[in-house]
Amino acid sequence: MGLGSFFQSASRLLRTLARPDWKTYWLSIKIVFVGVAIIGAIGYFVKAIALMFTPLS
Repeated sequence: MGLGSFFQSASRLLRTLARPDWKTYWLSIKIVFVGVAIIGAIGYFVKAIALMFTPLS
């Protein structure tokens, strides 16, 4: 794949792309927030379990 072929393919892709609407943006934002909450909850529980097994000295 040459450089010219790459630019032709890239320009074809950019012509076919459509800007997402507000509903799509909002769905993406909700998915990101749910993912962050899940990762945070997993981290919290791992830290709580680690504190239970740490000696208090």
